Amino acid sequence: YRALIFPLLIREGKPTPFFTFVLALLFCVFNGYLQGRSLTTYATYPPGWLGDSYFIAGFLGWLIGMAINIHSDHILRNLRKPGETGYKIPRGGMFEYVSGANFFGEILEWFGFALACCTIESLAFALCTLFILGSRARQHHK
Repeated sequence: YRALIFPLLIREGKPTPFFTFVLALLFCVFNGYLQGRSLTTYATYPPGWLGDSYFIAGFLGWLIGMAINIHSDHILRNLRKPGETGYKIPRGGMFEYVSGANFFGEILEWFGFALACCTIESLAFALCTLFILGSRARQHHK
């Protein structure tokens, strides 16, 4: 969603420096490979794993996190009318509880994914997401 769909939905925005784009692309490619390789080559699950409470709780966490993320991004994209500039405080959805609802949703997504997968690679990505987006959320809050 963040890499493919979200950029296509943005109407206007600040240009992204090419170097930042390349670093983000490399990170996503490396992480996608790491997660895919981990799940297809090294992870083993007992029969009935899809009915296990860890998988179900993780899947629900991922699903709820993604819904929060997508809804929060929708609110952010529609804050300003075309041609309008300036800062606006988002209202509605999870923004009523946390100032960085989009970040919160994405963090919840990846911790849900980590719980559903139960791999060290998925936990590592969830922690990276927490530290990177947590620091961005803190900056946005200030």
